[in-house]
Parts: sequence; C-alpha cells; structure tokens
Amino acid sequence: MPFYEFQCKDCKTTYDVRASIKEKEAGLHPECPQCHSVHSHQVISAGLVIRGSDGGSLSMSACGPNAGPGCC
Repeated sequence: MPFYEFQCKDCKTTYDVRASIKEKEAGLHPECPQCHSVHSHQVISAGLVIRGSDGGSLSMSACGPNAGPGCC
C-alpha cells in the first residue's frame, strides 16, 4: 500500500498517510497528527521513499551523479 505525503494548512506539519489507490481516488482527508485539523494538501516530492516492514524509511534522491543542472 503506497504512502502519500501531506502538509497541514493550519500548523504546516508534514506527515505520511498510508492508503490504497482506491482510497486515494475516492479522496483523502487525513487528520493532522499534530493539531488534528483535516485541512491539508498533498505534497508532491521529487525523491523516492522506501519503507521497510518495520516502518523505517530510507530516502533516495531522484538525482544521480550524472543529473543535469537544476535537478536537485
């Protein structure tokens, strides 16, 4: 199940939401873990996040050593 990154419009907290593609297509209105607001928007990031089975994550940049100018 994929993770989606959201940012709260009220307190600016960024958080991940795990949801199926079907749930995403139906429209997500996740609650902020910090202030409990449901006013949020999805953040589109350039990187790739890989989650382990224990919930830990490793971030990998989308830009490699041969990337052109302005990539990262």
